[in-house]
Parts: sequence; structure tokens; C-alpha cells
Amino acid sequence: MVQRVAVIGAGAGGLASVKCCLDEGLEPTCFESSEDIGGIWRYTVNSRRTTVYRSVITNTSKEMSCFSDFPFPEDFPNYLPHSLVLEYLRMYARHFDLLRHVSMIPDFLSVRKRPDFSTSGQWEVVTESRGVRESHVFDAVMVCTGHYQEPHLPLASFPGIESRFKGQYLHSWEYRDVQAFRGKRVLVLGIGNTGGDLSVELSRVAAKVFLSTRSHTWVVSRVSDHGFPLDMVSTTRFNSLLDWLLPSALTRRITFRKFNSRFNHTNYGLASSKRCFFLVLLLELPFCLLSGTVVLKPNVKEFTESSAVFEDGTTEGNIDVVLFATGYNFSFPFLEESVGGTIHDNRSLYNCIFPPQLEQPTLAIIGLIQLTGSIMVASEMQARWVTGVFAGWNKLPPPSRMMAEVLKRKNPSERENLKMSFISYVDKISACAGVKPSVWRLLLTDPQLGLAIFFGPCSPYQYRLEGRGSWSGARAAILTQRQRSLRPLRTRMLLGDKPSLTPCGSGSWWQSH
Repeated sequence: MVQRVAVIGAGAGGLASVKCCLDEGLEPTCFESSEDIGGIWRYTVNSRRTTVYRSVITNTSKEMSCFSDFPFPEDFPNYLPHSLVLEYLRMYARHFDLLRHVSMIPDFLSVRKRPDFSTSGQWEVVTESRGVRESHVFDAVMVCTGHYQEPHLPLASFPGIESRFKGQYLHSWEYRDVQAFRGKRVLVLGIGNTGGDLSVELSRVAAKVFLSTRSHTWVVSRVSDHGFPLDMVSTTRFNSLLDWLLPSALTRRITFRKFNSRFNHTNYGLASSKRCFFLVLLLELPFCLLSGTVVLKPNVKEFTESSAVFEDGTTEGNIDVVLFATGYNFSFPFLEESVGGTIHDNRSLYNCIFPPQLEQPTLAIIGLIQLTGSIMVASEMQARWVTGVFAGWNKLPPPSRMMAEVLKRKNPSERENLKMSFISYVDKISACAGVKPSVWRLLLTDPQLGLAIFFGPCSPYQYRLEGRGSWSGARAAILTQRQRSLRPLRTRMLLGDKPSLTPCGSGSWWQSH
């Protein structure tokens, strides 16, 4: 019987896991290797741990990113700087009295199976603090270190970068602010959200910024219809149903026309209608391309002493700095090799959480996911299901069935990666936990709420309406989420005007009373 649970990491996923353990009557101990909570959201200038850069703003809005029973303060802006995310995490920890369960351990050493693991499912956690090594025994472990762990620096893919190039190269992991790049010619490799964001930021102080990409990319704004946050308008159950019902070729054509309505991506060299694409939430990039402060380039073929030679045969000289925005590798060096060595990506895990080869399901990996929505929300849902399994309320299928599903996802013929649909994934895990809302039942018993859930934003409060851990404030939170998104904007009221709550211009389901 699981009682004592070790939680590794005190970031957003770790704090949610501690809270979920307490909700289920378990005894959590959270081990944090730094001196404070917050994970990557605790910005520091000089640090060898992974942290956000100074100017970072969230890509998901506050109503779509909060923990499901703890909304952001209504006066917080819709898209948040790292300082407010950290403040929110501190508020969450204080409100639910989580800090007394967090231990700051500078030297976290290892998590290993106990000799009798096949029957007990127990783990030995070894820590060291001030030269004193301690061993702790736990009934289960929740690893909450996420996937932003080790910078991915693919130097071998860029001939000459190490042997010939005389300039500086670094990973975005080392980037904090623009000061070191003032007046320099900078080449950014990678056009994900980080690469695009840093290119725009650097263009304000650098002599020139070149942005190299091999991917086709759609560039969209965080601001959507009627000025509401993009995810509040686009991440709905209605839109998800349409995506499932319509042929993929038709949805691609609709997407192409919608994203091209503001500017033609082909003219900018960003994307064509015939290729798959990544989505970048950064509408400032097209203006930088128009003004020439950022120049888009294809993939780099090789580097010389001071130049980059691209695959189209062009060359850009006098490059001072190469900035790799090439993502991260995940690793679990504290897990014994027989366990950690089997986790190659989230496809190695049942429902992206449980290693299926273990004799006892007492290890859970929280937050090793990339979604079209908030990872904080998904991590909390993972933790709710996992702690329900540990407490005996939720059941896992037999190991053979879990392994069969994992092997099916690993099929190389399936073009699948870490990126998944937010609604599909969170609905799947919430169904496992027994907390998925019944939209059709609500449409019959509470039409106002049912319509808001189906046509409105798929916000995390939906998963607190029923089942274990339901929250009495969930209904009101859903019906007032648009007012909270408008609240920080109403700092200058216009005489006689009232804020509009209808982002699509029609449909009474958007109205909140």
C-alpha cells in the first residue's frame, strides 16, 4: 500500500504533485536541488540550472494555464512575465500549505529500486546535504523535472562550427538578456518560439540578425478574435470536434487560408501550403522581416572562420555569434540505469507517465510532454490520476496491455512526436482519473454551463466539476472566465461603453452572468 511518496523537483509539476498527494491522504516529501521553488520560472542571472530568459512571456493565457482549483488573480495580465508566474506558484504553495513538504537538498544523488521491489514496489532515495549522506525509503516516486533539462546542442550537424569558426557559439539555455549582443551580427539557429522570440529581441540591439530554419512555420499572434487571448478562442471542444470530423486535407486548407489572411507566408519564406508546419506565437517577426532587421535563411551547410554557408549556396560573413535555439534533451541521471535507460521519450511510457516494464507501478514521470496548450494544466491532471492510482482509487491495466500500447505508439510508421493535442490528451487522462466532464449530460441538466464548456474555452476548471477532488467554485470560474480576462484591460473605462464578452460575434453561449 502506497503511503510515503517522493516528489523530485519543486517546479509547477512538483508543487501540483505534492498538493495531489495531500488530497489523496498520502505523505509527500518534495526534493528540490536548488535553494527555492519555481523550477524554470525562477529567473536568475548567473545560474547553471535551466531558467527562463529575462524578457520571456507565457505562450498560454492565465485562464488556460492555471491550476484547476486555483485561478490566477484577476488583475494579473492575460499573458504573464516569469515574475508573475513565480508569484502565482508561491501563492499556490502558501494557500495549500505545500512548503512544509519541500526539502532543499543541494546534492540530490539517486533513486533506486529496493532489493524487494518486485513485491514491495519501494524505492531508496539517497541525498546529501552539508556532507551528510542520507537514505530514505518511499513507497512511490513522482519525477517532476520536466523536459527542459539539458540543452540540445547538435554541433555535429554543422560542420566547421567547432574546428573553423572563430566567433562565439552558445545555446539559448545560456541566454539571459540582449546586452552581450549589442552591435554584433548574430545567427540564430531554429525557428521555434524561442528562436523567433530571441531573433526579434536581438534585432533591437544587434547590427544584424539572421534566422536559419529548415522548418515550415506559421507565425500567429497571441491576440485573437476581438482581442481575446488566442488559446481562449481556439482551444474549444467545438473546434476539437471539427478537427476530428473534417478530412485532414480540408482542415489543412482552412488553416492555410486563415493563417495567410494577415500576410502571405510563402512570400516571406516561412511556409507553403504543401508542407507540415510548426506554429510560432510571435506576430512581431513579420515586421522585423519587412524592416530587414531579421533576415530569414535556410539551413546552414557549414561554417568557415567567420561565415555561414547555407544550403541554397548563399553566404553571410562576419558572423560574431551563433545562438542555438535547438531545444532540450531530457535525462534522469538520478534514476538507476535499468529504469532511466529505458525512457527514450514519452512514447516509452504508458500514457506518457508510467514505465510499463516495472514490476510495480510506483514510478510516475510528470510533465514529460509537449502540448498545444498548457503543460502546467496537463501536469496537474497527470498528478491527479497518478496519486489516485497510488491511493487505490484508480486502476491501471495489466502490464502486458500497457506494454502493447507503448509498442504501438513506438511504431516507426506513425509520424508522432512529443507534441500532442491539449484537449485530447487531458481528456484521456481525466477519463482515467474519473473526472472528465460529461458535456452531453450538462447540456441537458445545466444548459448554460454545458454550452459554455462545449463552445467556450476548454479551461482547467472543467476538470473540477465532478468526480474526486471536485471544486465548488468550478462552475462560477467557468462562467466568469471572460470577465477575468478583461479585468486587467479595463484600466481606462470609456463613458457609456460596456466590455464585450462575445469574441466570435455571435452565440449566447459566450455570455457570462
